Amino acid sequence: MKLEVIGKNGFVPSEANREYAASKLEKVSHFLKDDGNLEARVVCKVYNDHHKVEVTIPAKNVILRAEASDETVYSALDKAIDKLVAQIKKYKTRTKSKDNKEGIKEIFVNEEFDAKALEKEIIASQLVRSKSVELSPLSVEEAIEQMELLGHDFFIFQNKDKDNTVCVIYTREDGDYAVLETR
Repeated sequence: MKLEVIGKNGFVPSEANREYAASKLEKVSHFLKDDGNLEARVVCKVYNDHHKVEVTIPAKNVILRAEASDETVYSALDKAIDKLVAQIKKYKTRTKSKDNKEGIKEIFVNEEFDAKALEKEIIASQLVRSKSVELSPLSVEEAIEQMELLGHDFFIFQNKDKDNTVCVIYTREDGDYAVLETR
């Protein structure tokens, strides 16, 4: 896949920006047929309070395009790639019912599309830490106290007042607390 990274509004893409864009587009490229003519264009724009990234991949009868904004160009690019992956998922599931539609079928690799594997790959790339927790039987009040002591906005515990049911207590946006109970 040929890659073109362009800067606008005073943004000059560095080599690191180009390499990051190329590495992120690898996620998308292995779902597309590349006969040497496939191109991707990434336009990075800078504004006073955010960056905007537009990614366009034109192909025969199909244009994959996504744009996203965020505080940094890297996080905006991540969001745009996630949108592209969602588009590919949508188009690919449509091609199963419209196999004879010219263009859509031709852009994707013939191998079977596995949406669940794609979702796992995306989640795994976003997962930065895994942690195991030992649950303790606590009352809701004790769980709130533990959560505040830890400085977290949620806490997992066994509710000793409800037959040791596994629960999650969390702080709501309005500052109140809420409890999620499992069955």
